[in-house]
Amino acid sequence: MTLDPLAIITAFGLIFLAELPDKTMFASLAMGTRMRPLYVWFGTSTAFIVHVAIAVGAGSLLGLLPGMAVKLVSAALFAFGAFVLLRSGGDDADDEAGSRAVTGFWPVYTTAFMAVFISEWGDLTQITTANLAATNGWLPTAIGSAAALMSVSALALLVGRFIAKRVPLKTVQRIGGLCMAGLAIWTLVEAFTL
Repeated sequence: MTLDPLAIITAFGLIFLAELPDKTMFASLAMGTRMRPLYVWFGTSTAFIVHVAIAVGAGSLLGLLPGMAVKLVSAALFAFGAFVLLRSGGDDADDEAGSRAVTGFWPVYTTAFMAVFISEWGDLTQITTANLAATNGWLPTAIGSAAALMSVSALALLVGRFIAKRVPLKTVQRIGGLCMAGLAIWTLVEAFTL
């Protein structure tokens, strides 16, 4: 297998553009305002790498997964995230340090990993990665796709951190909670319309 630079760049460009408006990018942004961004990035990146491996290894089988069940679990996770953010964002008695309830590497890593791992099943970027692997080779596609997904997550976390430093934490939490609620609704709509 040759490492074709054009195939890597093609995979990176297509996946990067497809992931920018995706719900997992917004979930990363919301998690980055509440949790340590580096820990979130490790969790999301690991989930993306697993999905890239699955896409290039068994891309043709992705369509056989029970899409409805995956979407419903994903919507429930987004709804839970919205509940946690909105509940903590509404208490005026909490100070900024006390309201950052999710700490520690493993809890943040696990939360970020599971949010992305579950919600990415059958996603456009996973299907695109599988299609690119079939035509451009698995190794350059895997490298380009993983780099693109990890870059979008890092970009979302940087934006999230920038916002968190300039906007009061309660406001950020409320907006993040509303975004997560919107993602839960979006995922439910996808589950029942596709």
